Amino acid sequence: MQYLERLNEYLNRFKTYSTNMDLGDLLEIFIISIVVYYILAWMKTTRAWALLKGLIVIGGFMLIAVVMEMKTILWIGEKVLGFAVTALIIVLQPELRKALEELGTKNLFADFTGILPFDSHKKTGEGSLSVKSINEIAKACVEMGKVKTGALIVIEREESLREYERTGIPVDAMVTSQLLINIFEKNTPLHDGAVIISGDRVSSATCYLPLSDNLSLSKELGTRHRAAVGISEVTDSLTIIVSEETGKISAACEGELTRNLDQERLKNLIRQIVMKEPEEKAKGKRIWKGRSKAKE
Repeated sequence: MQYLERLNEYLNRFKTYSTNMDLGDLLEIFIISIVVYYILAWMKTTRAWALLKGLIVIGGFMLIAVVMEMKTILWIGEKVLGFAVTALIIVLQPELRKALEELGTKNLFADFTGILPFDSHKKTGEGSLSVKSINEIAKACVEMGKVKTGALIVIEREESLREYERTGIPVDAMVTSQLLINIFEKNTPLHDGAVIISGDRVSSATCYLPLSDNLSLSKELGTRHRAAVGISEVTDSLTIIVSEETGKISAACEGELTRNLDQERLKNLIRQIVMKEPEEKAKGKRIWKGRSKAKE
């Protein structure tokens, strides 16, 4: 009964405020809504999105604590909140700095959407990875594996990789096996570092990636594999590695490393992770393709 009385009190306050609203209040609500929308759109392309979901869970738990009058939990929450905001700013420092830098470089009078830096960080005309590009990537990895040419290919998914693209050299070319093989050819200017693929285009080459400090990784793995696992730990990207020592193909996603992939397994893995196809569907395409060839 007490909770119903509180709810009724809040509803009465809302009615009082809504009847006293003027044009300035409506404009203020509109501006705040736009800002919140762009902040959420920006967060969805960064690590902050996963953090936001965690905060929502904690907020829901604290709301239950308020309703149920759990005084001890509320007291702990009040004490933690004091330094939680500071800790949050420290954790999001790279993303916040990048957002402020982009805000400073925007032309504020170009258009309304240019006022805020919280866009999706996607280039115009950019789409998802096509089946043709998947085949080209797999073909290039197999060919490089045969001659033991080391390669590191990062495929962008939902989260933007612009931060890492800036560390390399812009390429902006269609994904082809010949291009990838030429980039990673030994003693060429672009062979050192990672290639980042965004949509059906190779966006940058010679990019630097963060190294994983996961102690459970095998000691026989080199810097290339640790970089692949490192980028997969901080983004949702899929990274493909061709070992320069053994020629074997591996893939890293969400901090997990899958090793000893052949061409078909690599294609299926990319379809499942990047194109979000179920494993049965990805395998079914290969089986159907084999039957069609047999009929011919």
